[in-house]
Amino acid sequence: MVLGSNPTTNDTLNLPGASCCGAMSTLRLYLFFPSLLPQLPILTFILPIIFQGSTLKINFCQWCGGPTKHDIPEGEEKIRAICTLCGKITYQNPKMVGLIKAQVVGCLIAHENKVLLCQRKIQPSYGRWTLPAGYLEIGESAAEGAIRETWEEAGADVEVQSPFAQLDIPLIGQTYIIFLGKLKKPHFSPGPESLDCRLFALDDIPFDSLAFSSMLVTLKLYIEDVKSTGRPKFHYGTINKRPGTSPSDIQSYTLDFHLQS
Repeated sequence: MVLGSNPTTNDTLNLPGASCCGAMSTLRLYLFFPSLLPQLPILTFILPIIFQGSTLKINFCQWCGGPTKHDIPEGEEKIRAICTLCGKITYQNPKMVGLIKAQVVGCLIAHENKVLLCQRKIQPSYGRWTLPAGYLEIGESAAEGAIRETWEEAGADVEVQSPFAQLDIPLIGQTYIIFLGKLKKPHFSPGPESLDCRLFALDDIPFDSLAFSSMLVTLKLYIEDVKSTGRPKFHYGTINKRPGTSPSDIQSYTLDFHLQS
């Protein structure tokens, strides 16, 4: 069983009205979609997450196998599974359940013609700048995840205004969803995963020190919109790394299938 889940825990694997492991609901699904039969082992595990939204009960560390305790880590607001041996924290992201593309959500916060960026305190790209963003967690919407990540990384209480960009990165199986947001209060400070947080004028954004290609694309699109029309549009595109280039070379990409409205 992956993720240290306990197969005997009812609130972990049962569906409403189903017997242990959601067997009845799984059986009903196969009656209508027999082509799913080869996926039986995975679906038996994943169905409760998709249809019930239950929180996985993680009892063992996925790195060292040690027992976990369930507590709120410093600087966070949700209960997490924390390894009692190595101290690592397990985050329950959609990427953990195998069949779902990983979604990264975040906010582009504009304040007084400046953009809020965070300097990363973790790998990869330690010391480089990024919009506040991170993996969407099970049980939250994309907008809720973006608000949470902005609070965790920048200590900023924000209001989501509209979606700005959806960027697919097929090479690593990720989708970035970035929202436009505004500060409810003009206060921010670096969270546990940030060295610094700062408002940058559009002409002063440190493009040579950004963390990821996705951030480079997002900020360039935003600046182009603001300088050409005075207001942001919505953008969709696929970021493809150029063959033979290093993953750390954030400039080596093409933006394909670019749509805007």
